[in-house]
Amino acid sequence: MDEQVDSPAVLILLPPSEGKAGQGDGPPLDLGRLSSPALNPVRELLVDRLVELCADEDAAVKALKLPASSRHYVEANRTLRTAPTLAAWELYNGVLYDRLGLGDLPDGEQVLIASPLWGLLRPSDRVPPYRMPMSTRFTGLDGLAKLWRPAVGEVLGDRGDLIVDLRSGAYAQVWGPKNRGVTVRVFKEDLAGKRTVVTHMAKATRGEVARALLAGGARPESAADLGDFLAAHGWKIELNEPATRSKPWLLDIVID
Repeated sequence: MDEQVDSPAVLILLPPSEGKAGQGDGPPLDLGRLSSPALNPVRELLVDRLVELCADEDAAVKALKLPASSRHYVEANRTLRTAPTLAAWELYNGVLYDRLGLGDLPDGEQVLIASPLWGLLRPSDRVPPYRMPMSTRFTGLDGLAKLWRPAVGEVLGDRGDLIVDLRSGAYAQVWGPKNRGVTVRVFKEDLAGKRTVVTHMAKATRGEVARALLAGGARPESAADLGDFLAAHGWKIELNEPATRSKPWLLDIVID
């Protein structure tokens, strides 16, 4: 397992998904085998607090805002340290990951998956199924975005390559790539030219963008290169320069 995040010329940041596989078949969780070991102190803290929270099912359901159909995650969280694990690319199975299809791509190690519990995961990192939204609050701790910010900044802060940011807003609050990053947004446009965000299609499109980059072996070195690549693959795009050096480029994909 790599001890640090290498520089693959372009890095793709993904959100996790609420949809997850039900059970792993690998060895129990070993934080020492996960990538980005600088994140392990926060991982240890949050695993302990989540296991503790889920000792009380009613309190956990309330704190994690679990619908009735997801109450089984209380038991999953309670057994985080002993449950079988699976690779992150197998764990996440929402719309974005269905369209991305990491399992049949030759190399997904240009990808990092943002996570409220693990901070960042490579697709090959093995973790158990869990449920903990970014909005979760633990007594005596800062909010998750603030809690993760220093550690994630340590892992990603010195990167010089292009970062394609496909995360949703909650995860972007943890860390931002500034003007060496490109935030990809997806809008649906009606006949009158009005644009709206359509969550399901936005997730699907982000997955397709990531797949196109990985399957094509693309190595865009700039926001303009990325825009040219996506336009050549049939997407209608608009690229906007950062308002300041502390902000990312904005690449809007417009779908009908």
